[in-house]
Amino acid sequence: MTQNPFAHLPHLRGRLTPSETSELRMTPQRLAVWDQRARDAGHPASWRLPDAEREATRHAVLRHRDADADVWVFAYGSLMWDPGIHFAEVRLARVEGFQRRFSYRITSGRGSPECPALMLTLAPEHGQCTGLVFRIPAELVEAETTILWRREMVRGGYAPQWHRLATPQGDIDALVFAANCAHPEYVGELPLDETAAVVATACGPLGSNRAYLESLAAQLAALEIDDAYIARLLAQVRACGRS
Repeated sequence: MTQNPFAHLPHLRGRLTPSETSELRMTPQRLAVWDQRARDAGHPASWRLPDAEREATRHAVLRHRDADADVWVFAYGSLMWDPGIHFAEVRLARVEGFQRRFSYRITSGRGSPECPALMLTLAPEHGQCTGLVFRIPAELVEAETTILWRREMVRGGYAPQWHRLATPQGDIDALVFAANCAHPEYVGELPLDETAAVVATACGPLGSNRAYLESLAAQLAALEIDDAYIARLLAQVRACGRS
């Protein structure tokens, strides 16, 4: 096992937000800040999953894992530049049967009740998605997946599941936060111009929808990952800004 987390991707060092300074490392204190923001925005107390329900999904996904095994986590969106977790290794990785789509309508985070945003999901579609995969060492799995679940499963918009991923160093089984297509805020694949109009204008307490897309596109470019959907969407969003 590698002792240097960036041994496979040395140029990635410096392109990730350190977990110690991450605004997305979802400790109980950070979640309390999000709760206050939700109250300030007029959201009901039920704006997120109850802690017990969220933890039940985590235990269900991890219950068959060997207690001495590391856990790999696939990153295809903001986890690619701000993982918010402690990890021992990062690799390039590809999952088959999924593609990036901005298909999750939100009224918090990078949106508001007055101007909802569209956030990224991993939609089940023909094709593949290339991103990063982070290895959480076995002794940190309980603590780090608890933190990760508070972030990714705050509203239940994802369906965490295990998939076989291809990496340059060999295939691995990894945790993938795919789209929860049954979630009421999942809108499916909208026309690209409609998606671009939303992403170009939405903004919330975590920043603008466009800034998220720009950060994603920049990280994909740095890793030499081609994603035709993201490239087309970014061009449309930038065109909206010029019109």
